[in-house]
Amino acid sequence: MRSDTYEMTFTGRADKTLRAQFDDCHVTTGPDAATLRADLPESAAVSALVQRSAGPGLEVIDLHRVTPPSAP
Repeated sequence: MRSDTYEMTFTGRADKTLRAQFDDCHVTTGPDAATLRADLPESAAVSALVQRSAGPGLEVIDLHRVTPPSAP
């Protein structure tokens, strides 16, 4: 099954507890925001990721599908 890569950015920093909640995602942090990057097999999985972010009360500021590089 083909999967797409998505990035979700939220305000704040990702502490150890939050990183554990999203251990299936690659998490990067900046000074004012953190980004989760995940390979997801279907749009329902994207919805589930957004719902998971609501649990800890994260303020999502961006969610997008990462465009794969074009073949030469």
